[in-house]
Amino acid sequence: MVTKKTEKKIPSDIEIAQEAKMQPIGEIAARLGLEEEDLELFGKYKAKISPGVWERIQSRPDGRLILVTAISPTPAGEGKSTVTVGLGQGLNRIGKRATVALREPSLGPSMGIKGGAAGGGYSQVLPMEDINLHFTGDFHAITSAHNAISAVIDNHIHQGNSLGIDPRRILWKRVLDLNDRALRHIVVGLGGKAHGMPREDGFDITVASELMAILCLAQDLEDLKERISRILVAYRFDGSPVTVADLGVQGAAALLLKDAIRPNLVQTLENTPAFVHGGPFANIAHGCNSLIATRHALKLSEYTVTEAGFGADLGAEKFLHIKSRIGGLRPDVAVVVATVRALKMHGGMAKKDLQTPHLTALRQGLPNLERHLETIRNFGLAHVVAINRFPTDTEEELDLIRQWCEEREMPVSLTEVWEHGGAGGEDLAEKVVRLAEAGSSRLQFQYDLDQPIRTKIAAIARQVYGADGVEYSPQAEKQIGEIEANGWDQLPICMAKTQYSLSDDPASLGRPEHFTLHVRELRPSVGAGFLVALTGNMLTMPGLPKKPAALGMDVDAAGRVSGLF
Repeated sequence: MVTKKTEKKIPSDIEIAQEAKMQPIGEIAARLGLEEEDLELFGKYKAKISPGVWERIQSRPDGRLILVTAISPTPAGEGKSTVTVGLGQGLNRIGKRATVALREPSLGPSMGIKGGAAGGGYSQVLPMEDINLHFTGDFHAITSAHNAISAVIDNHIHQGNSLGIDPRRILWKRVLDLNDRALRHIVVGLGGKAHGMPREDGFDITVASELMAILCLAQDLEDLKERISRILVAYRFDGSPVTVADLGVQGAAALLLKDAIRPNLVQTLENTPAFVHGGPFANIAHGCNSLIATRHALKLSEYTVTEAGFGADLGAEKFLHIKSRIGGLRPDVAVVVATVRALKMHGGMAKKDLQTPHLTALRQGLPNLERHLETIRNFGLAHVVAINRFPTDTEEELDLIRQWCEEREMPVSLTEVWEHGGAGGEDLAEKVVRLAEAGSSRLQFQYDLDQPIRTKIAAIARQVYGADGVEYSPQAEKQIGEIEANGWDQLPICMAKTQYSLSDDPASLGRPEHFTLHVRELRPSVGAGFLVALTGNMLTMPGLPKKPAALGMDVDAAGRVSGLF
């Protein structure tokens, strides 16, 4: 007989957030040893960190870095941000000075299907409404800077095109921080000679902008401007590349980002300090919060808990191959989040039935967890499985996962941070501390930067996804030649791939075998410092579902928000 846990009525995320007792951000900053002059305030509960702080703390030793990743998720997500926040709170509860470092949510998924990225239940970052909406304006700044470059490109062509830009080979699209499929492919410049030259164009979502990646990987404002100058925006008629530096607009773009590059400080529901800064998606970008925020947290805390988007095949792989390389980061422990519902989905259950107990489906889904654990092990990181408990999970289902882990001598923790906050993460915190103090992690990259592009992509496909090989479209083959001819082939790879499967087919669940990865396009993100390989039918501008979350959102006459999650 399968028994369910006795359910207790827990308020919605937004109801919990609205009842929370926040501390003034100055008090949160004081926990990190920061003074009032170190902050640029955005009201009572949000602040940006002043540039002078880094000059003062950069020579300090780093604290320990904990990377939170996950198995392949369901469309609703598996609570990775919730576990990150809960673990940070749990570490503080057991006497460690811990800080969390998260990405900023995009309005696209917030108003689409997945919701925000501020955690959930009693493990949230606050103020939740602000973070999930406009926050400190960072995404708006990136959108404005990106589209300013777009405007300059079209104006340059209109004004005589002295650079010889081929309008058929403009790579720099426009961006918007919303899901809007109607803008994926558009025509601009209609209406006659006075309105510019007609050409095909399109929109990406803001989090897919190279400027977002640059903001999250830049060391400082000067590095930001230098990276912007290297952005490839188009090719000339003679096939040579055109950069932002050629257009002379890198200064203006950096100016629009001068405040956005400063990390944001907020707090969790239990008043743990939290850096929330930057927000590239992990399925179409590199999926990590800003390097600047992570570095500040490492210098100001004993433990920094950060997350990388989606599963270990996406965010964690890119954290390790891209962010760690650029920033010199070496995670001490990886936490792999797993849920009963996702494992049952990977075992063949329909999404509509995931709340129904089913041990057979759960057992059949465990190979997905096994593949992700192998990936983390191949990178040389100490790791622990965190079972993120949902109210519909049964004791028998949870015991099955624990037993599976114990049979493989895998550290595992039942994590109840959604319901109990930091108290529900104390066991996980204790296990993380033991692993971190053991010092067994030795980061091992899966490819070298000087290897050929195809070799690097094959390493990810085989060693992370489990593919037999890689197939390239004729367009991708041609682009590889161009990249090599321009000397960009020494850059790391940023794979754009569905988050729902280890393969490039979102319908291929569990642990796919004997499959070929299909690379249809390669885009040089020279400013960010990586090459984007687009696989399958991966889109850089998502669409809204049939019933977007936005339909349930509202605000009353007093300004009280409802329906946000």
